[in-house]
Amino acid sequence: MSSKIIYKIVPQQMWQEAQKTGIFTGAPIDIEDGYIHFSTADQVKATAAKHFAGQNDLLLVAVDAALLGHELKYEVSRGGALFPHLYANLDLQYVQSVVALPLGEDGVHLFPEL
Repeated sequence: MSSKIIYKIVPQQMWQEAQKTGIFTGAPIDIEDGYIHFSTADQVKATAAKHFAGQNDLLLVAVDAALLGHELKYEVSRGGALFPHLYANLDLQYVQSVVALPLGEDGVHLFPEL
């Protein structure tokens, strides 16, 4: 079975707090909306530009969507696209990788190859 990786952009300090408990409960917007917002590989750069423009100290967290079960739902969001939403806390055991998401000289985030 092939895995489908989804991504969450998280401020470093918020992620460090999650590492203390092994559970990421979400950013304030996630808690307000009732689910953790994720993006697919095709969506995450636009997410960074729209919601995290100019922000430093961010991390790109990769999660195998298949491990999240029925609490992960793809729902219509920005521009009518289907975005992954997790209706649960994220257990850090499902995280595949965490990499820095630095700003380039042009102020745009520098992404690894996805």
